[in-house]
Amino acid sequence: FLSTAQQFLEDAIQKNKKEDGLYHAYNLITIGEKEVSVDYLPEMLEGQVAVLSAKYLNPEENLAVLDALRESKLYREDQQSYILYPNKTLPLFVHRNTLPSKAVKASKLCLSLLREGNFQILTQDIKGEYHFNGNFKNADDLKAALEALPDSYRALVNEDREHLLNSFEAVFNHKAFTGRSGTFYGYEGLGSIYWHMVSKLALAAYEVVVNAIERKVDSKTIARLKEHYYAIVDGIGAHKSPEDYGAFPSDPYSHTPAGKGAQQPGMTGQVKEDIISRFGELGLRINAGILSINPALLKTDEFLPSPQTFEYYNVKGEESNLIVEANCLAFTYCQVPVIYRKAEANKITVSCTDGTQKHFDGLSLDATTTQALFDRGNRLEKIEVDIKL
Repeated sequence: FLSTAQQFLEDAIQKNKKEDGLYHAYNLITIGEKEVSVDYLPEMLEGQVAVLSAKYLNPEENLAVLDALRESKLYREDQQSYILYPNKTLPLFVHRNTLPSKAVKASKLCLSLLREGNFQILTQDIKGEYHFNGNFKNADDLKAALEALPDSYRALVNEDREHLLNSFEAVFNHKAFTGRSGTFYGYEGLGSIYWHMVSKLALAAYEVVVNAIERKVDSKTIARLKEHYYAIVDGIGAHKSPEDYGAFPSDPYSHTPAGKGAQQPGMTGQVKEDIISRFGELGLRINAGILSINPALLKTDEFLPSPQTFEYYNVKGEESNLIVEANCLAFTYCQVPVIYRKAEANKITVSCTDGTQKHFDGLSLDATTTQALFDRGNRLEKIEVDIKL
């Protein structure tokens, strides 16, 4: 069953590739008597995140998606980031509920109602334009109103019901309603960057870089994938000045509307993707219960030019500090300090709280030491990693 399902999923991915190299995210279906027709929504950032995360495309195809995304209407240059949907100008409210005269004249029911002054379904204004009853919220209200018409209209209702329902959908396009992202101008509306989705994009881009490295594709492709990853990350608020971000960069905001700074405080779910991506940049990998380090995405300018004091909380919750020398960097993992050092050869030295040390050639621990790290049992004091860059 899963094998069969995967074939259909992969076929759907192929069929949803757009001519510009992006991918459709959601499809709209219309169910007829003998067929189901498929329509498309505008391109969405979510669709590109989905196809990059699916692990279906090869590295070159992933690069093509990221290239197309940067050149698309989703890229917002002033924030060096991406909006959810292409921006657009909405029609004025007074123009929304306007039924084309061609649709009215094609309906005997509409013409009869207007001629007899019955405004249960539609009205005509002083300019001669036609409008559905302003109390209708959706097609179900129209259906109810049709059923509520006097019996004298029954034959015309039966004849024109589908025509009127199709005309209603043509006017309001409720089938393609995507919520505030396509109908508002603020609060994650049109032109807005939704930062959680940008962080999902960053994580997806990180995953395709790792995939390309593991598949040992050519260095040029890997380099260009890295460029895309860091361009996406650099566009996220934490990497910007307050002037560019429109708020304190360390404060969480859910979105940035067009023409404004960051708005609507709220962590959303963004933080988890950023943490995963950050540990990915540092090169931490877990496989078969063993921690290894592959710093392929690590920037050399992250290493300190001069010694600094690193303050952290150890596994017992105690405030601690250590001196981090020049050409090193430090962070904690499972509350154990990890120090990277530029070196001539790769090796790991683990200092234990009982005064002993463990030495590992290369950039992998063993399963026992990894488990001790995960257990947070206060058996490991620090992990020093010599990295040949």
